[in-house]
Amino acid sequence: MAAEPVGLPVGAERLYSAVLADALDALGHRNSALPPAIRPLENRWRILGRAVTLNVVPVAGSNSSEPPYFLEMTCIDSLRNGDVLIATTNGDRTAALWGELLSTAARARGAVGVVLDGLTRDSDRIRAMDFPVFAAGFSPLDSKGRLEGADFNQPIRIGDCLVHPNDWVLADVDGVVVVPQELADQTFKDALEKVSGENSVRDELAAGKSVRDTFARYGIL
Repeated sequence: MAAEPVGLPVGAERLYSAVLADALDALGHRNSALPPAIRPLENRWRILGRAVTLNVVPVAGSNSSEPPYFLEMTCIDSLRNGDVLIATTNGDRTAALWGELLSTAARARGAVGVVLDGLTRDSDRIRAMDFPVFAAGFSPLDSKGRLEGADFNQPIRIGDCLVHPNDWVLADVDGVVVVPQELADQTFKDALEKVSGENSVRDELAAGKSVRDTFARYGIL
């Protein structure tokens, strides 16, 4: 089993995508979420770890003198305990970038999950592995001759969100949120405080208290 990522705050298991997005909004960072089409293969899956980025581009046949999948394999071999591989295909949906064998390799390297804005395959086998993969859809087609790695561990953009290596990534059933590493300490602190506040709000609303009065007291909804 992969080790917990280094630097996680105490109580990180209580965090979820919505509360992190709210904390980032309050800090003025309002483009933290990846496009909503990126979904987990299993709704119960949750990922929290450090980003390793992969940039993949569409090609018509191989344009490289390197072996097939060369950069993708190099990227996966670089993964460490607690990493989240986050990949973009730059809008291409012609073939599956991801599958069971790459999931097996990523998990063996210590990665805690994979997020991609492209397609995956072998979905039943990935579910059986219980290795969290978030993707924008499915295809039986192989990426060989259709997609090639351009670079990894460089900034990538997915939708309106810019992702840097070592940013924090939290993915759950509500979506994928990226926390810039320079905002991480404050974001986690604020988010954990909001989780505690939400528990109090929930108790008051469950007891029949006024929504307006409760919001006026806590500023949380």
